[in-house]
Amino acid sequence: MKEQVDIVVSLEKRGDQKAWKRPIARRLKCHPKQIREIRLLKESIDARKDPVRFQLRVLVGIDEDLPPEVVPTYDVSPVDTAAPVVVIVGCGPAGLFAALRFLELGWKPIVVERGKDASARRFDLAPLLRKGTVIEDSNYCFGEGGAGTYSDGKLYTRATKRGPVRKVYETLVAHGAPPQILLDAHPHIGSNLLPKVVMAIRERIREAGGEVRFGYKVTGLLRKEDGKLEGVVNPEGEKLTGEAVIMATGHSARDVHSLLQAEDIQLEAKAFAVGVRIEHPQPLIDSIQYHYARGEERPRELPAARYALACEIEGRGVHSFCMCPGGFIVPAATENDEVVVNGMSLARRDSPFANTGMVVGVEPEDIPGDDVLRGIRFQKQLEQAAKKAGNGEDVLGQIAPAQRVSDFLAGRLSKDLPKTSYFPGLKSARLDELLPEFIVRRMRAGLKKFGHRMKGYLGEEALMIGFETRTSSPVRIPRDEDSLEHPDTPGLFPCGEGAGYAGGIVSAALDGMKVAEAVVRKSTPEAK
Repeated sequence: MKEQVDIVVSLEKRGDQKAWKRPIARRLKCHPKQIREIRLLKESIDARKDPVRFQLRVLVGIDEDLPPEVVPTYDVSPVDTAAPVVVIVGCGPAGLFAALRFLELGWKPIVVERGKDASARRFDLAPLLRKGTVIEDSNYCFGEGGAGTYSDGKLYTRATKRGPVRKVYETLVAHGAPPQILLDAHPHIGSNLLPKVVMAIRERIREAGGEVRFGYKVTGLLRKEDGKLEGVVNPEGEKLTGEAVIMATGHSARDVHSLLQAEDIQLEAKAFAVGVRIEHPQPLIDSIQYHYARGEERPRELPAARYALACEIEGRGVHSFCMCPGGFIVPAATENDEVVVNGMSLARRDSPFANTGMVVGVEPEDIPGDDVLRGIRFQKQLEQAAKKAGNGEDVLGQIAPAQRVSDFLAGRLSKDLPKTSYFPGLKSARLDELLPEFIVRRMRAGLKKFGHRMKGYLGEEALMIGFETRTSSPVRIPRDEDSLEHPDTPGLFPCGEGAGYAGGIVSAALDGMKVAEAVVRKSTPEAK
């Protein structure tokens, strides 16, 4: 007999399965000697109280061994040469997982990506970091794998009702991700490992008969006489057509939103969030979260501590975003006239710094005007203000404006700045004057609340770096709730983060799979 059970163990007993038998036996009302085998299914840390505990979900073999553990694999048959074709715009998680699902369903996907493949893309990050030169189609946001490839690879999601999360994890493991992501409650691949996983998925698509094309920037749409969207075209005039077009661009593909608006395709303004990156020494966060004195060494068995903070101030959310324990802050601009910051961690999370986005919700009504793209202009204005505050009138440069949290709260310029992981460099600036007053007011109130929850969080070592603006797209491309097709543009299927239907790697991957199934369902009557 096999049973699944949840138990709580101490740090000392985390790796000792013999010590797990007694609490398991009590839960299952059996004798410890009846337990033949224990297999860990899921693990999370409960640091709410001292001492820290581990919450484990285990599979238990009672009076018998468990069946052999299955190692995730992924196989898909090559598509027929006569298979229907679909064009997917964007090679992020939504586009890649949509392509895999199309192959499973016997369709041929053609994935087009404005940026470069993950290997070549890596070399374009060097001039961004060292010289402040943004290569506008190959950077931290654009290229194979999307914005997540070189900015962390966090997989934690609350989108468990949107689809088969486990399948996403297993697909990633089958393409080279660490099997540990199947066990962790907050799984993370790391920016040093994720590119290889993404490249393996791309090769899988090609081996099965799909296409992936890099350096293909969509600048036009192709329609049939009846108005149905059938394809895309690039600046060189290369046309690609299919049964449908999946628009799976990321949150920074602003030119695509402008193209859709110019084509009179309906768009909607949506809520988003903007703010800063807050950075602390990782040992400070460890001491706060794990309840030990500053200066003591973190136990080797404990990972770099993470945190999540959220509250509501005057009807708008103030919350941490994309927290990176043992991480780095990186320049995420997509044009040379802006400064944008984001966070990332390598797999080991062994940087001496911790950072998180700290953002305030923005609703469409918070921005004057009625243009559906006004949220993008709002983001851009902040990014240009950050550029000028950090770099003056220099055309190139990714020096970011920064301010100690204590000075932000007090409304004064920081005389000096603490050490940082942000490689291009910082310049002291009044972030509280660069940000709109309605953001500053709520940010200050929220930070004060968070300071009460985490003693030491607002100390002199806390640093704010501007600006975190690319949390999500300010624009939604509408779609029918059932068919997932655009309501007034047949053949167009909005998908993923850039369309306003996802908020991370896993939710974007789930949406890609869901949209692929919807396209096949609509085009293949017997599949309904």
